[in-house]
Amino acid sequence: MAIEPPAPTNEHKPKVTTSLAKGVFTITLADPDRRNALSRQLSRELSAAIDEAETNDTVRVVVVTNDGNTFCAGADLSERSGSDESAAAQLAAEPEPDPLGFFGRIRRSRKPYVGRIKGHAVAGGLGLAAAMDISVAIDTAKMGFSEVRIGVAPAIISVVCLPKMRASDASAAFLRGNRFLAPEAQRLGLINHAVPAAELDTTVDSIVTDLLLGGPNALAASKQLINDVTSMPFDEAIIWAQKLSARLFESAEGQQGMQAFLDKRNPNWVL
Repeated sequence: MAIEPPAPTNEHKPKVTTSLAKGVFTITLADPDRRNALSRQLSRELSAAIDEAETNDTVRVVVVTNDGNTFCAGADLSERSGSDESAAAQLAAEPEPDPLGFFGRIRRSRKPYVGRIKGHAVAGGLGLAAAMDISVAIDTAKMGFSEVRIGVAPAIISVVCLPKMRASDASAAFLRGNRFLAPEAQRLGLINHAVPAAELDTTVDSIVTDLLLGGPNALAASKQLINDVTSMPFDEAIIWAQKLSARLFESAEGQQGMQAFLDKRNPNWVL
């Protein structure tokens, strides 16, 4: 009689899953028992999923979503507090990950990332939501910067959150550490849309459909504008943008897109 192998323990189950269909690469945070906290395992698997998305030329749009009722609860405190001795020992022995890690890679990627936030997002989880190019959350999701209430600060995620927020709003949110619903996160500029749960899929699908109509190089250039122009002096930005615009109009993608428009047909990048 064959002996069945033991069922995998929770520690060995994948905490991130992926799928690819029609140019859309979906990354799912899949550790609902721990509220998709950014453990070392989940963080490694999320980075590996981003690697796959970035190196696969058939991927046009990346959607990041979650299993369970929490998108992401931020850092795994059991690993960082020392309450789990084995995890604490591993944390001390392993080199610290890239400080910005997947936050920076999402922002600097040439591909658009869409957050499908089907649950609560606090601390680093809210930072992950804010790192997306476009994000949609269910309107009952609770969000907030809770770091001060455990004696730390939203340091790393401030790099992706502060550019989206007014200084006065950031002061109130960072210092109070209170939680608020997704519509308030939308008002703060941290997410784009807060919708009823029944409208989450249709809203995300509409956004993805629009993104697939854009030229891949044009989308990458648009992300570059958003990230770089505001940090330049005005005169420098004008000169830089003029050169970028000229390159795009002269490019094969630009020429093909304009001709398709004149011919009243879809350009060849439309699936």
